[in-house]
Amino acid sequence: MGRMNGRERVEPLPEEPRSGSGRRAQLLSIAARLFAEQGFTATTVREIAEQAGILSGSLYHHFASKEEMVDEILRSYLGAQLAAFRRVTEEGGDPRQELTGLIRVSFAALPRHRRAMAILHHEGDYLAGFATFEYLGRADREFERIWVRVLRDGQRRGVFRPELNPGLAHRLIRDSVSSAVRWYNPTGRTSARAIAEHYTRIFCDGVVLGERE
Repeated sequence: MGRMNGRERVEPLPEEPRSGSGRRAQLLSIAARLFAEQGFTATTVREIAEQAGILSGSLYHHFASKEEMVDEILRSYLGAQLAAFRRVTEEGGDPRQELTGLIRVSFAALPRHRRAMAILHHEGDYLAGFATFEYLGRADREFERIWVRVLRDGQRRGVFRPELNPGLAHRLIRDSVSSAVRWYNPTGRTSARAIAEHYTRIFCDGVVLGERE
């Protein structure tokens, strides 16, 4: 990672895909559901076409392969999430406010991008092994840079504990959000915002009463 004008040079992520036709969006929605529920590798183009009520050959008028479909699903989520993270840090505020903002937008993605998050949670490592999906590693590194920068700034300003390992703290929060796709219910009684607030209290204040050592 290089530096420009004393600041870190940000590695660009692939541009978000264009939404395209209504039929294309419908096919992506069906594919995302199947990929999330039964796995990318286990899902066939024929299954996606059958769910859409079309022949397999008709699906190829919109997408060259199921790899192209999952690629578009993941790019859309990652591009939106990176933009959300950057907005939080660009708005400024003290480090705790920024950390709270990052946690909130992480959970805010659940209602809209839950299936993309599930695909990454279950098969991200597998997909990252292919050249087409090399941007998954870049996205992960860029997300980590943003979080670690906020955590280190908080340490420098005396807001966060000095013995905190920023990299490990980021991984703990990241994995907690990632695993939420396994139990989060978009129609349940607890909203993603409420979950984010509860997680924020745990991460920032802990669960133990009394004075800290």
